[in-house]
Amino acid sequence: MQIHIEASALPGRNCGPDSDFPGLENIHVGIQRKDRPDELLGPHPGDAPAASWTLECTAKATADGVEVSGPYIQNRLGGRFVYLSWGTVDEAGRFSMFRRAKLMFSDIEPGILEAAARSGQLTGRLGLTDAKGQPLCARVRPPAISWSAGADTGAGEARTG
Repeated sequence: MQIHIEASALPGRNCGPDSDFPGLENIHVGIQRKDRPDELLGPHPGDAPAASWTLECTAKATADGVEVSGPYIQNRLGGRFVYLSWGTVDEAGRFSMFRRAKLMFSDIEPGILEAAARSGQLTGRLGLTDAKGQPLCARVRPPAISWSAGADTGAGEARTG
């Protein structure tokens, strides 16, 4: 199965300080590899007009529903999920994470996840700027993210993965 993450409304490459954000420059976002926080799939600058990623994974029907696994699928207490990691990139190109957004599979309607397993494609669409104008973080639940099954991605999507 492929998981497409399509993001819009990125917060900018530079974000000023706020009550719970120190303000940072040269911000990027990418998908974190399982158990490797420093390894990112497809980092995009925070001022990009959009960002997209395609994750190759497996989907297996179990007694508890569809179980998704793969190199970019995290598996911790509370379930399986994808991390969108935010970080700064220094002059040497090193990424330093400062926050993450968590896309939980348990927040997807079971029927959508089952249909995605059958069709081989799951798509999540979300904006990446929070209400304060900062990089989106914490658990992202519908309606902040919309999930769909099947081949319904936009024509301009870049494949990563």
